[in-house]
Amino acid sequence: MRPFDVPKREEVNEKNQQIFDDLESKLGFVPNIYATYAYSEHALSRYLTFANAKSSLNNKEKEVINLVTSQVNGCTYCQAAHTQLGKMNGFTEDQTVELRQGSAGFDSKFDALVKLAKEIAENRGRVSDEILQSFFNAGYNKANLIDVIVNVGEKAITNYLHNLTEIPIDFSEAPELAEAKF
Repeated sequence: MRPFDVPKREEVNEKNQQIFDDLESKLGFVPNIYATYAYSEHALSRYLTFANAKSSLNNKEKEVINLVTSQVNGCTYCQAAHTQLGKMNGFTEDQTVELRQGSAGFDSKFDALVKLAKEIAENRGRVSDEILQSFFNAGYNKANLIDVIVNVGEKAITNYLHNLTEIPIDFSEAPELAEAKF
């Protein structure tokens, strides 16, 4: 059993309480994973600054990366959260499942992106020339490549946090994959 409960507002420092209030006003609740970051005096604000920084990728592209990275890292919390966010950004549930499996037959540009992100996550940044060339052939550039790497790393942090703490998932669970590919 993991010794992690989700901290309540009164159990975190004043700076994190202000962040909780802001999240509550924007989202209607404080996601358990964000509350868990608040065990640290600084981690929640550092993470939110990192996660919300400007990027050459749009929100839909970021969700492609979030879904496959969370699948590679076996993070059920992030799979659930990003399935919901993916749908809010225009993906169908079936498309979120396909993305978690590492492909996007419904869109060639997303297919190149998801394959690159999957390979980065699986191989710790080492990708084949073929996958990299497909990414560039799909219309992405070197700035996009850097932002993909940053996005994979950002999502891995939260994946690891949940995998270690096993805090409760406060989103609808993501559909199970018919065939585990990871």
